Amino acid sequence: MALRNIRVIGDEILYKRSKEVKEVTEKTRQLVEDMFETMYEAEGVGLAAPQVGILKRIVVIDVSEEQNSPIVLINPVITHMEGEQRGSEGCLSVPGKAGIVIRPNLVRARALDLDMNEIEIEGEEFLARAIIHEVEHLDGKLYVDKVDGELVDVEAEQ
Repeated sequence: MALRNIRVIGDEILYKRSKEVKEVTEKTRQLVEDMFETMYEAEGVGLAAPQVGILKRIVVIDVSEEQNSPIVLINPVITHMEGEQRGSEGCLSVPGKAGIVIRPNLVRARALDLDMNEIEIEGEEFLARAIIHEVEHLDGKLYVDKVDGELVDVEAEQ
């Protein structure tokens, strides 16, 4: 495994639409492993491939406090959204900033796993927020465009 450089706001790759994954190769599996390692090292809960400079429709998520519930979504498509939640949101590609964003409270998505099997995932509250945030990265969208009010500075915990 290897740490990847996280692209930050202003990098044009973050605003491009990612391409569908046609097959999972050894290189794809290595990318997913690297994405998890990079996400955990940066103390994030989600990471999309464009954030590490790869325009592929791959997302990794782990919202568990123990970082032991990894989720891999390949070619994810949001199939259902309902409810509403309002909360503070940040992003590894927008370091040191956060903002209030309104998101659905429940999200369902269809995707492929690493074996190219179709899966469905349903998330509520924080997981719903993470799923939709990361899927939007695949379409070149950043949460900063949805912030209600201003971005605020957040201090990194020491």
